[in-house]
Amino acid sequence: MDVDKFVVRPGPPLEGTVGLGGAKNSVLKLMAACLLAEGRFTLGNVPRIADVETMSDVLVSMGVDVGRTDEHRLTVEVPAELTPEAPYELVEKMRASVVVLGPLLARCGEARVSMPGGDDFGQRPIEMHLRGLEAMGAEFETRHGYVLGRAQQLTGARIVLEFPSHTCTDNLLMAAVRAKGTTVIDNAAREPEVADLAAFLNRMGARIAGAGSSTIEVEGVDDLSPVEHEAIPDRVEAATYLTATGLAGGEVVVEGARGDHMDMFIHKLGEIGVRVAHCSEGLWVSAKGRPRSVDVATLPYPGVATDYKPLVVTLLSVADGVGIVTENIFQGRFKYVDELRRMGADIRTDGHHAIVRGIPRLSGAPVKAPDIRAGAALVLAGLVADGETVVSDAYHVDRGYEAFAEKLAGLGADVTRSR
Repeated sequence: MDVDKFVVRPGPPLEGTVGLGGAKNSVLKLMAACLLAEGRFTLGNVPRIADVETMSDVLVSMGVDVGRTDEHRLTVEVPAELTPEAPYELVEKMRASVVVLGPLLARCGEARVSMPGGDDFGQRPIEMHLRGLEAMGAEFETRHGYVLGRAQQLTGARIVLEFPSHTCTDNLLMAAVRAKGTTVIDNAAREPEVADLAAFLNRMGARIAGAGSSTIEVEGVDDLSPVEHEAIPDRVEAATYLTATGLAGGEVVVEGARGDHMDMFIHKLGEIGVRVAHCSEGLWVSAKGRPRSVDVATLPYPGVATDYKPLVVTLLSVADGVGIVTENIFQGRFKYVDELRRMGADIRTDGHHAIVRGIPRLSGAPVKAPDIRAGAALVLAGLVADGETVVSDAYHVDRGYEAFAEKLAGLGADVTRSR
């Protein structure tokens, strides 16, 4: 019997305060960046999520010692000699593992990294990573499912990304800090997590300017040193609790949330009828009555992130009117729509568009989480579904959320987790 599930029943409006973990998409890159220098790093605000455990296992497989000094603090002890390989059984669990490629080439001059796995959103090739690293002097071959890279000495180059990929920008940034000369990354990703990684690298002794803008300039250095660093809060987790309040109604404070990291999403929530305001603790959110339908398109940062889209589609599924949601980032990221339809949602997909005709209430049903954010969105759908909703394959949600059921229950939601 599958016990890996969330069980959700409709409850009262949400009320109270909920805290956030550190940003998953920052912490994983910070952990990879530790490979660039020998010594002991300390990372704070590290969430207890499955993806952090997987990245820890990737680093341990290379000879790194990773441990927790307390609930949310990680120590990373990097030896003088690394085993520059990321094995298949770990990389296939999480696509972000590919970010070890840049630091390994920069530090060791070689890398053997399995072709990445992780959430299935259609094709997300790593050719852009390889082309950028090749511009810096690396050479690659693919053999038996592994990418083999070599670079006697990376050298600075001007790299223009065909798309502002967050993961690719991070990978090239980590390679460039130890390259000889100056590297310029144009059309770089502008996410707050990129700026967080750059701040970490600069504290280590790197010389990076422009992170958080579309042009990043890196002057290579010979040596880097281990440091302590606190990760920024997770804006996607924050968006999840804002959306939960929009669905269930109520008044909630999302502690530690950074409104300046999610301006466009907050703007869209306002159009939908969910009120969000800055407060001393983070963000205050309030919702009453039925949401209003709007059109939403995912775009690279600072646009509405693709990670927010399952949350938006779920919110629109019970909104008044018809909304069109357009996916401009990944192929195939509408797989959870069939699960929402099982709950009675009126959603039609056409290419990279979803046409969402809101209904007053969903209907509880057994559904399956296809990935991290869609799994979380299905749990939230249960808050506005008559009867009981059972979300199986809950391990997907564990990859990006710490104590998800407990945090929702702390706001008054009727959500339990079986493992």
